Amino acid sequence: MKNKRYAFNGSDLPGDSFMLIKPIKIMKKVIYALILPLVVISGIVFAKRDIKNDTPKKPITKSSCTAQWGDERKAWEATPEGIKFKEWEASPAGQKVLSGAKKIRPHISDSTNMEAVITSLSLPPGSRLGFGMMVRIDGEDYIVTFQPEKSQLEQLQSLKVDDKIIIKSHAVSYAPKYSYPIVACVYAEKEGKMIYKRIFPNGGC
Repeated sequence: MKNKRYAFNGSDLPGDSFMLIKPIKIMKKVIYALILPLVVISGIVFAKRDIKNDTPKKPITKSSCTAQWGDERKAWEATPEGIKFKEWEASPAGQKVLSGAKKIRPHISDSTNMEAVITSLSLPPGSRLGFGMMVRIDGEDYIVTFQPEKSQLEQLQSLKVDDKIIIKSHAVSYAPKYSYPIVACVYAEKEGKMIYKRIFPNGGC
């Protein structure tokens, strides 16, 4: 009986040890599960701290860029070309161009529709503005330039003098070489049908 008792107890030991090992394994898994999020959170915190430390203390602001551009413009205006440009701006011809540009500036700023009547399918002699035409908007003459894709050329080339079109633009410019403001068209339609829409590189607007 004694031997049997010891044998019985001996046979129980492996089962007891198994029952002890299993909870230990479960506890280890729980500990790992708790530690892992802490490690991840700590990494994120340190990463944010590094990014914050790498951020310039004095970021470039819009006002600083504007000031820099103003300084560069003043420096350019002191050059012979800048002096000639200022003289042209003050001349009757320059004032006429500036007045025309100012007249459509609200449409440019808000990118709203402008009704244009085509007055010529060719640009003034000596122009180096690519594909474009002459139009009249609200009684003023303008150069309108396009940057069409090949698929858009046919529709633009089908336009005729006196055709009425609706155009939109984001920019109007001028230069002493040209007697008219230069409107860079980004959208055009005729009789409610789109005939041109500028495709900007890399998905720009």
